[in-house]
Amino acid sequence: MNESTFKRTQEIIMYIADYYEQLEKRQVYPNVEPGYLRPLIPDSAPQEPESFEDVFKDVERIIMPGVTHWQSPYFFAYFPTASSFPALLADILCGGIGCIGFSWAASPACTELETVMMDWLGKMINLPEAFLAGKNGEGGGVIQGSASEATLVSLLAARTKTIRRVRSENPELTEADIMNRLMAYASDQAHSSVERAGLIGGVKIKNIPSDDKFAVCGSALEKVLQEDRAAGLIPFFFCATLGTTPCCSFDNLLELGPICNKENIWMHIDAAYAGSAFVCPEFRHLLNGVEFADSFNFNPHKWLLVNFDCSAMWVKKRSDLTNAFKLDPLYLQHCHQDSGLVTDYRHWQIPLGRRFRSLKMWFVFRMYGVKGLQEYIRKHVKLSHEFEKLVLQDKRFEICAEVILGLVCFRLKGSNELNEALLKSINDAKKIHLVPCHLREKFVLRFAICSRTVDSDHIHVAWKHISTLATELLKAQQQQQ
Repeated sequence: MNESTFKRTQEIIMYIADYYEQLEKRQVYPNVEPGYLRPLIPDSAPQEPESFEDVFKDVERIIMPGVTHWQSPYFFAYFPTASSFPALLADILCGGIGCIGFSWAASPACTELETVMMDWLGKMINLPEAFLAGKNGEGGGVIQGSASEATLVSLLAARTKTIRRVRSENPELTEADIMNRLMAYASDQAHSSVERAGLIGGVKIKNIPSDDKFAVCGSALEKVLQEDRAAGLIPFFFCATLGTTPCCSFDNLLELGPICNKENIWMHIDAAYAGSAFVCPEFRHLLNGVEFADSFNFNPHKWLLVNFDCSAMWVKKRSDLTNAFKLDPLYLQHCHQDSGLVTDYRHWQIPLGRRFRSLKMWFVFRMYGVKGLQEYIRKHVKLSHEFEKLVLQDKRFEICAEVILGLVCFRLKGSNELNEALLKSINDAKKIHLVPCHLREKFVLRFAICSRTVDSDHIHVAWKHISTLATELLKAQQQQQ
C-alpha cells in the first residue's frame, strides 16, 4: 500500500469514528424531499478521474443530508440494525480479501469459518444438537442475506420435499396437480416477507388468526388444517414467528410443533428480531419448542452487534436444502465435493456468490464475548421497560401489547386519527423517529430500542418530546371542539 492509499484509508476510518462520536448531534431524519439528490450531481459519469479529496468532500455535501441515521440514539423505528466497530473492521477485511465463497474450493476459510461460527452461535442460544453441523451432524447453519431469504429458501425446500413425497405416494399426479393444491400458513401477525415468499414460490398462503396476545396457538392451526384437508388441499409449510414485527408477540411452538410434525408440515421459525435475546438464559424459554422445527432463523444483524447483512439460518437436515437447490456444472465442481468433509454453500441459498460474512461474527463474538452480548441485550430490555413505565404514568396513554423485549407499543387513548396526527407531529419534528403498526383495528405507535449508544437520558428526552407534542395536539383538538 503506497502512502497516499494508506492516508486515504485513515481518513475514512477517522471520518466514521467521528460520525459515531457526533451522531447524537445530527438530526435523526433528513429534511430532503424526493428527488433532492439528482440536481446536486452531474447527469453522467466523469470522463477523467477525479481526486479522492473531491469525492470525499461530497459525502458530507450530498450524501449525509439525505441519510436517515439508523444508529442515532434517537432512532426508535422498525427494529435495531446492528453496528459495532469489531463488525465494521471485519467488514473492511472482508472487502479487502474480496473472495466469493460459493464453494469450499472457492475459499476454504470462508466456508469452514461460517460452519464453525454457526455452530458457535447455535450453542450460544442452546439450539438442539440436531441443528448443529459438528463433525458428523446432518444439520447445520448458513448465513443468508436476510430473514426474508431464509423464509423463501425454507418454503422452496419444503415445496420440493412435499412434491416428491406426494408424487411417490400418488404417481398419477403431476407436479402441476400438486402445486395447485399446496397450502402454506403463517400468523396474521407474520411479516409481509412470508406472503412474498409465497408469491415467489407460486403457492397459496393462508393467515392463521392470532389470539388476544397476538400469538397463534395449536387449536387455531388445527381448525384451518382440518378444513383445508377436507377441501382436498395439501398443507405443507407453516411459518411460526417469535417476536412479530407489529408488537413482538410469540407463537406457541410447544402446541404448533407437534401438530406440524404429525401432519407432515415443514415448520420454519422466523425469529428475525427476537432471536438475539436467546443468548440470555432468562429469555431462552421463548424458544422452547424449536426442537419440533425443520428450520430456524434470526438476524444477528438486527440485535447482536453484527453489521448487516448477516441472517443466521439452521436446518435439521441440510439435505433438504441441497436436494432442492443443487445444480453442479463442471466449472463449479472440485475434487473434494464428494468427500463428505466439506460444505458448498451455493446449494443452501438463492444466489451463487456470497461474501466472507462469518468474519463479522468471529470478530464480534471474540471481542464482546457471550457475557458482553448478554449485557447489551439486557440493557435494551431494561430501557424498554423504563419507557413503558413512563407511558403508564400518563393516564392519557395506553400500552397495547405486553412488553417482553425491546419494543413498546403505545398510543393515546382515543381515535386512530388522533394517533395518526400524533405520529405525524413526532416525525415532522425530526427529533426522534418512530413508525406505526395496526393491532386489530387500532393505529399504534411502536417505540423500539435500537441504537448501540442509546441510554436512559435518551429515553427520557424522547418521552418528554412525545408528551409535549401530545399536550399540544390535545389542546388544539379541544379548541376545535
